[in-house]
Amino acid sequence: MKQRDNTILITGGGSGIGAALAQRFHDAGNTVIVAGRRREALEATIAGRANMHAMTLDIEDAGAIEAFAPALTAAHPTLNVLINNAGIMRYEPVDTRRNLADAEAQVVTNLLGPIRLTNALVDHLAGQPDAAIVNVTSGLAFVPLIATATYSATKAALHSYTVSLREALAGRIEVIELAPPAVRTDLTPGQANREGYQPLDAFVDEVMALFGQKPTPREILVEGVKFLRNAEAEGRFDEAVAAIASLASGH
Repeated sequence: MKQRDNTILITGGGSGIGAALAQRFHDAGNTVIVAGRRREALEATIAGRANMHAMTLDIEDAGAIEAFAPALTAAHPTLNVLINNAGIMRYEPVDTRRNLADAEAQVVTNLLGPIRLTNALVDHLAGQPDAAIVNVTSGLAFVPLIATATYSATKAALHSYTVSLREALAGRIEVIELAPPAVRTDLTPGQANREGYQPLDAFVDEVMALFGQKPTPREILVEGVKFLRNAEAEGRFDEAVAAIASLASGH
């Protein structure tokens, strides 16, 4: 993926990792469009920055995605990079009967959202030079956090989908996976200040350095996520399951 002169769409660009990446990619010399539900948050991300734009999008709404894609490419015909970052994370008990609204919302937002948006934009991207799709998964794609079972499952599924997409689009669109560790953001209550989680600025510093490598790695993995990414291959899977459960609970 080239480092500058791209036109990049980042979903979930109003806060957290999405907003930070949007501003860093803009600083690197790219035109960046941020998309999300909350217009005020998007406007805060782009405030005072030329060549940054905001477009509202409800990633849970299949019809909204289908309407969004042609409006986006009409307004920004040079769009050549899609970063599927929008996601939600909910703690949920899976050991007893419960209301599944949170589980279903995570499947729609975290998995169907990227699949639908990629589907809506893939033909356009395939016609652009230096096209790329970046899917943001998680270290939990490789080792689940028991307390966020559905979230972990959606990220595991998105990892698998990304592998397939990479092979299907080889030679036409570069497909990259970005798998963050636990980062200090507002993804869940209290996470922005949780001990043991990586500060957002430090995480994005590492990410941008990895994007700067030539060729760009197929998987963008900061040092802090390798404990999870490599756990199964290194025979540490059960240990890793226990370790992240302890970290998340603060014990």
